[in-house]
Amino acid sequence: MNGAESILAFDNPWQIVGLIGLIVAIRVAVPRIEMSRTARASVLEIVDSGLVAVLLVFCLLRPFVIQAFYIPSGSMLPTLREGDRILVNKFIYFFRQPEPGEILVFNAPPAASETDKDFIKRVVGVPGNALCVKDGALYRDGVRLDESYIAETPNYTWPSRDTCLTVPDGNFVMMGDNRNDSNDSHRWGYWSPTTGKWESRPYVPRANVLGKAMVIFWPPQRIRILH
Repeated sequence: MNGAESILAFDNPWQIVGLIGLIVAIRVAVPRIEMSRTARASVLEIVDSGLVAVLLVFCLLRPFVIQAFYIPSGSMLPTLREGDRILVNKFIYFFRQPEPGEILVFNAPPAASETDKDFIKRVVGVPGNALCVKDGALYRDGVRLDESYIAETPNYTWPSRDTCLTVPDGNFVMMGDNRNDSNDSHRWGYWSPTTGKWESRPYVPRANVLGKAMVIFWPPQRIRILH
């Protein structure tokens, strides 16, 4: 399940390098092509603008502001479908903390994936929230939530003990909208050989958060702002 849950960055460094190389090659070749001085100047202006745009997007916007991702699994159904392409705002959380209900892309903690994977889930708990799943619903701070966006009501109880779980400082609890088929906080943990018990590890550290999913941009019939 872990491999299928991870989302994929919708770009390839070698393709980017190839694109930049192609633009540079055109830039070098244009002065050698026979054409009027005015036409040559116009072509060079277009090529130079294209090179600046590519460098701006992939050297500034992508690392720090916005990045595209591909959804390969159904863990966020019905909100996100397999094959959706989304834009993730990597800048917004420089100014504020994630809030309950927001959809985040994050680096999966070790309890979720043994390899370095990016996951996408919805924030259900922030520091200080008391959380539990019982009677087919998620409760936050004692209030039963009406989550109209989930695929179906949870068929599990979490945590396994009767008391709710309080989210510690600097951490978040994340769940997929497809609650019964999602590798999320309610599943994460380890079997401890020391205690002979399952030890829950449901948290995503703040440092693991990559950004907020903002919009589906592909396919065309799926274009929408994400809530």
